[in-house]
Amino acid sequence: MLVLRFLNVVAPAYFLCISLVTFALQLFLFIPSMLQDPSGATPLFSSALLHGVLFLFLSANALGNYILVIQNSPEDLGKSVDLARGADWLDGSHSSLDSAVPGTHFCRLCARVTQRHDHHCFFTGNCIGNRNMRNFIMFCLYTSLACLDSLVTGVAYISAVLSTSFANPLAFLTLLPRSISQFFSGALLGSEMFVILMLYLWLGIGLACAGFCCHQVLLIVRGQTRYQVRKGMAAQARPWKKNLEEVFGKRWLLGLLIPVLNVGSDYHRQK
Repeated sequence: MLVLRFLNVVAPAYFLCISLVTFALQLFLFIPSMLQDPSGATPLFSSALLHGVLFLFLSANALGNYILVIQNSPEDLGKSVDLARGADWLDGSHSSLDSAVPGTHFCRLCARVTQRHDHHCFFTGNCIGNRNMRNFIMFCLYTSLACLDSLVTGVAYISAVLSTSFANPLAFLTLLPRSISQFFSGALLGSEMFVILMLYLWLGIGLACAGFCCHQVLLIVRGQTRYQVRKGMAAQARPWKKNLEEVFGKRWLLGLLIPVLNVGSDYHRQK
């Protein structure tokens, strides 16, 4: 439990540090290098301006939904259940309440009983459940897109600085070992080596978040949560459109454009 509590503190700090480093590289390195590109594009439609707007849009949605995931913790059913039932899990026997109220789970890290519990996310330090599922999926989606955007611009920057061609797909796979040998031989600057390391970090985070987002959407379509799959519980026998509407609400398009609360969702209002 001590290791999990430590991870619950370190993981959010790690995510915030990666976000700050990404912002710094984009604003002070990648975008200025685009401004120095001698192209005939007008300032209004320059690549630097268009990329800056796109990056700010993706980052604002990722960080906005990240904050909403933290602020909107799942419902604490321990406050509304009968005290006689609650005495069991307060003493450590939480399984009785889980079985008495179907679809609930007691999280030891958050010290609450959550409805429609999916999992505990260490990167947000919060449980994912009935109130913040939609924002968590949007957070994963826009984080993966922001990482992809940073990866593309980072590759373009390294390609220009090192005069390296990435036309061959194997060039990216061999970039790291070649860069490490050049760095220790003194032929590569520390700042350039740092950008190369960040390229692989963005690739890993982007793929992980994209996979997590697709997995969560698939579970929602099936009417399940990760906790129910882990416990072998059967999926809800309902149409997939109803399952999606329950999580994303009828105003789902608004949530794709700006980070907002999912107040129009039955999943959010469910008690």
